[in-house]
Amino acid sequence: MLRGRIERTRIDSRLLQGNRLGDPHVREVFVYVPPVEHRRLPIVLLLTGFASTHHSVLGFNPWKPNTVERFERQVLAGECPPAILVLPDCMTRWGGSQFLDSPATGPYQSYLAEEVIPHVDAHFPTIPEREARAVVGRSSGGFGALRLGMDRPELVAALGSHAGDAAFDVSMRPMLTRAAIAIDRAGGLAAFCERVVDGGPRDAFEFDAIFVLASSAAYAPQPEGPFPYCALPFDPRTAELDPAVWERWLAQDPLRLVPERGKALGQMSLVYLDAGNRDEHGLHFAARLLDDALRQVGANVDFEEFDGGHRGTSYRYETSLPRLIGALPAA
Repeated sequence: MLRGRIERTRIDSRLLQGNRLGDPHVREVFVYVPPVEHRRLPIVLLLTGFASTHHSVLGFNPWKPNTVERFERQVLAGECPPAILVLPDCMTRWGGSQFLDSPATGPYQSYLAEEVIPHVDAHFPTIPEREARAVVGRSSGGFGALRLGMDRPELVAALGSHAGDAAFDVSMRPMLTRAAIAIDRAGGLAAFCERVVDGGPRDAFEFDAIFVLASSAAYAPQPEGPFPYCALPFDPRTAELDPAVWERWLAQDPLRLVPERGKALGQMSLVYLDAGNRDEHGLHFAARLLDDALRQVGANVDFEEFDGGHRGTSYRYETSLPRLIGALPAA
């Protein structure tokens, strides 16, 4: 049993009202407060991977502690400085928002920056300063953490990315053919969109397809076009790459953005990167490339490559959270 507390709060989001997919605008935020008395604490915004939510972080397993339980054990043992963990909900009909602003899904990065963080500062004993905030995530959540740090460096002073989406030519392009197979098998994009939300993806091909759909909605929105209001980076009939749409994807790649926005990460007290050395999507190659690129712009990078793949890596927060919180100047 936790000695700290988890509070389940709700935000009636002005920003998410009227989103193009009709997804809920009233969103839960789970907030874990450690058992530390009479003290203001830094916060860590924890962003989940694709097809996961704030509930996933708290998933019960009788033999394996979840991320919050592991974190509390570290705090109580003196292995990690205390902090408030913030678990937002940025789910969409397609399984995720990539934590970006998109007219095809909703302004989810702005929701985090302009509604979630102020809400937590107003209702919990935080230190309401950039120097007391970090953001971390896995997979799509790692992408979201990288982009929040790049796009809004005034908000957070440290970030962590566990196998975050990057180097799209290496990690994402191989998915496109599998996605095309699933969409073709369903009878086209419109048929796939209608079927996949009834019970979710039925196999690995459909999982790749809905991820590509969610990513297209984030990276290549077409809000005035036909449903699902985005452009795919390939021809659904032939699976041939559409260079113009693929370029829109690449424009959102954190690796591509380093020359333009990497200086923002150079001002971070810490950028933590890791990935398994047999990541099924090749995201260890992406992490290596990010490590090289960020060091060239002067970022304080802590990079680790561990023995493992892409899934079942939530235990890695035991490594990243102590380092990120310990690096916060105001912690």
